[in-house]
Amino acid sequence: MPVPIGGRAFDVLIALAGAAGKLVTKDELLRSVWSGTVVEEHNLQFQISTLRKALGPDRGFIKTISGRGYRFVADIIDPAAPEEVPSGVSPALLAGPPDGLPQTNLPGPTSEVVGLDAAVRQVRDLLMERRAVTLTGPGGIGKTTLALEAARGMVPAFHGDVWLVELASLSDPDLVPSTVARSIGLKLAGGEIFPETAARAIGERKVLLVLDNCEHVIDAAASLAEAVVRLCPAASVLATSRETLRIAGEYIFQVPALHVPPPHQDGPDLVLRHSAAQLFVARAQALRSDFSPNDEGLSAIAAICRHLDGIPLAIEFAAARAAALGVQQVASGLEDRFRLLTAGRRPALPRHQTLRATLDWSYDLLSDAERRLLRRLAIFPSGFTLDAATAILHDIADAVSSVVVGIANLVAKSLVVLDGSAAVGRWRLLETVRVYALEKLVQSGEAQQTARRHAEFYRDAFGPAVSGSPSHPSIEDLVRYGHELDNVRAALDWSFSPDGDAAIGVALTAAFAPVWLHLSLIVECRERAEQTLDVLRPDFDLSAAFEQRLYMALGVAFTLTLGPVGRTRAVIAKARQLAEGIDDVEVQLRMIWAQWYMETIVGEYRAALITAREYTALAPRTGILMVTVRDAEEDKVLALEAGADDYVTKPFRFRELVARMGAVLRRTHAEAQGRSMALPEA
Repeated sequence: MPVPIGGRAFDVLIALAGAAGKLVTKDELLRSVWSGTVVEEHNLQFQISTLRKALGPDRGFIKTISGRGYRFVADIIDPAAPEEVPSGVSPALLAGPPDGLPQTNLPGPTSEVVGLDAAVRQVRDLLMERRAVTLTGPGGIGKTTLALEAARGMVPAFHGDVWLVELASLSDPDLVPSTVARSIGLKLAGGEIFPETAARAIGERKVLLVLDNCEHVIDAAASLAEAVVRLCPAASVLATSRETLRIAGEYIFQVPALHVPPPHQDGPDLVLRHSAAQLFVARAQALRSDFSPNDEGLSAIAAICRHLDGIPLAIEFAAARAAALGVQQVASGLEDRFRLLTAGRRPALPRHQTLRATLDWSYDLLSDAERRLLRRLAIFPSGFTLDAATAILHDIADAVSSVVVGIANLVAKSLVVLDGSAAVGRWRLLETVRVYALEKLVQSGEAQQTARRHAEFYRDAFGPAVSGSPSHPSIEDLVRYGHELDNVRAALDWSFSPDGDAAIGVALTAAFAPVWLHLSLIVECRERAEQTLDVLRPDFDLSAAFEQRLYMALGVAFTLTLGPVGRTRAVIAKARQLAEGIDDVEVQLRMIWAQWYMETIVGEYRAALITAREYTALAPRTGILMVTVRDAEEDKVLALEAGADDYVTKPFRFRELVARMGAVLRRTHAEAQGRSMALPEA
């Protein structure tokens, strides 16, 4: 249908089309369209915008080459010109549609696509700009669903044939070219079909090939895609694969998981705003029309979606089970998710009919070295660094390079993901992949050895901090330590298990104790420290530094959680004794403060006053603050004086300690006289 445009816009279109796909610079367009006239560049931009509006869905035919000019990439066809047969290709290979209309073999949608609208738009935009796009991600993430939905939307706008080529059923990579030829309607002339043969048969036709499930024939699929991109100027390739094709010009699109409700935000309105929960409810309602979860059910659905990492296939399995068994039953059964989540659709590929089959498919495609690494990486519940991964693989020759290469390969195959929340290099396994790999680790007989190396690594990683100053770690240290919290918990659980090594657990608890305190995990610190003291034996050969830190942590935890008074006194006394033995003034001050706090809580105010004076007498030994205390009458507040040198050189630390000690003394003296004041901060 004719579209009206102005004369200038038409001249710009003629200039671009006449270049036959080559770059036309801005200066060339200005000279040819506005010959003899001085105009600004925005005039050209306006005419380009007008042309794109006129082209509508084909606006992508005009490509902007940043800072240089424009290209017109649509085919210019002369209807009077005879069609040439590509050199070296039998005419029997060519099979164009008789009516010249675009053709497609894409299946129609069978159900509503949930949560992929933004991704579909992105992929369609990419296909207008790029000639090779690969959708990657772990099994069940929805690569095929996204590819088909994006390709369906391309049919009216692409002005060419859109063909789906299913590779999942192939076992012989050599069959990839002939499978492509048959899928797109090329008649075979006999003999073996090579990638270049199929590409030459496509020739200059405008074709979008959707190569689905490439990972098990990745080399053959890559060769075919590379030949099409190189030899077919109007053809594009959209591939789905758990690893990339690694061909020239390939654009990688990582298929995102569905959005899951964050923890502690399980209100009904909030849960159903997230696409993972929407998919769960939609699939459950498709199987049971009266499915309508209450508030408690929605909270359970949110937890299920989080446990399944927002992976659509796993969520569909869970929804099918929920329709039959109830949401709560599914939520409580996720520990055995591979037995529970088996309700795939009957027409689906065998590897998409159960969650285990989906992961078996990926695992079986790995090399022996990659399988071993994946199994052992499952020991890390909260991700891992390169050093940590190397530690659990140190029985392998050249472990560092093996780990580097192995992690890169597992990331490329969508089994390991980069943890973007960490400032340094850190990776993790999706929870479902990790549960699967842990099963493989146990089956391999490597679980105990790997768990020991895991625990030893974190014991050694935090151990040196005991001889330093872990009481005041930097912000960077706290962030780094926080990432390892679940790893430390797992290491301790193994250490104190019947098959573990309690000596490792004792040392790790002592080393990590200050971190629990700084993270305000007081109850956990107390429980872990008590567990350690219950098994502590002389043959563990625990250093004095480790032992005093252990008692210090327990003393502070007992004090802040109002533990038994008798045991709290004993623990504080032991910690003070150990700290004095190694002349650790900082820990002595901490324990004196804990003792003072306990005494004020239980109403022993005169004892607390004596303890507070011990604090101020010892404080000058920190080298930070010189403090003297004037003796005071009962009706006077105790005062503080400081050395002038420290006030000048360290004013901020000085003021902090003055405020803290002053509050301690004023509070203690007031309580001793029966008056009430606010408690000072620790």
